[in-house]
Amino acid sequence: MQRPLAQTCAVVLGFTCNRNFISYVKARDMPRHRRLPIVAALVSALAGIAPAAAQQPPAPGKAYRPVPIQQPAEIKDADLTALRAKVAEAARNRDRAGLAKVVAAKGFFWERDGADRAQGRPGIDVLAAALGLASKNGVGWDMLAGLADDPSAAPVQSRKNAICGPAEPRFDGKAFAALLKDTQTDAAAWGYPYAAGADVRAMPQNGAPVVDKLGLTFVRVMPEGSVNPNYMRVMTPAGKVGFVTIDALAPVGSDQLCYVKEDGAWKIGGYIGAGEP
Repeated sequence: MQRPLAQTCAVVLGFTCNRNFISYVKARDMPRHRRLPIVAALVSALAGIAPAAAQQPPAPGKAYRPVPIQQPAEIKDADLTALRAKVAEAARNRDRAGLAKVVAAKGFFWERDGADRAQGRPGIDVLAAALGLASKNGVGWDMLAGLADDPSAAPVQSRKNAICGPAEPRFDGKAFAALLKDTQTDAAAWGYPYAAGADVRAMPQNGAPVVDKLGLTFVRVMPEGSVNPNYMRVMTPAGKVGFVTIDALAPVGSDQLCYVKEDGAWKIGGYIGAGEP
């Protein structure tokens, strides 16, 4: 299932920066329960990378045991789809007033670091704070557009009657924990493909030789080796190191936008994650 999370989020260092690329950098540099992009982390990560690094094919790594994933299911609800379209439109237009109309009037929550940061404030104010919508660079609006564009959602244990998206894939938790232990990594070092069959290329450019293809398993992500913001450096289970297009991968543990029914209609009811500080 291909999901449209490849929209641009900011222009930094002459690159058009992709939201997924920055999310991996933030996940590595700022290990939190939930993570999404921060531009400053991207600048830091790219600052020490020499352009010549992109000219050398990466050396093979150590193979690891593949852990299969099952893609999250899309929610087949016409009313929720219509709401998400309104949210995406408001985000593209940076229309706070329009966004406020689709935010729940009561009970809005922001789960961050194990606590509710909403503290009874109006939902639109909490959402704006979580996403940094007042920032002039517009990154928060781009984050919101990406969250609204994702068609998946699922219930969450911490919030009754709420569904949140993007939903995470289904997988064997014990097998994933063993993978982290075997590779001496944490979840921030991993992603998963939106669909099987994505080409892993020897160089971060279209037309470069294909060294492997992604299956529906977790894949090791190495953002420090991605000098082209349209590509992500990865290592496949076979130990092949190469590059995939940025829109082929989803990060593990992204922030979530949550939806609730209010007076019989879907509204944005909360946010789970660190947000955009």
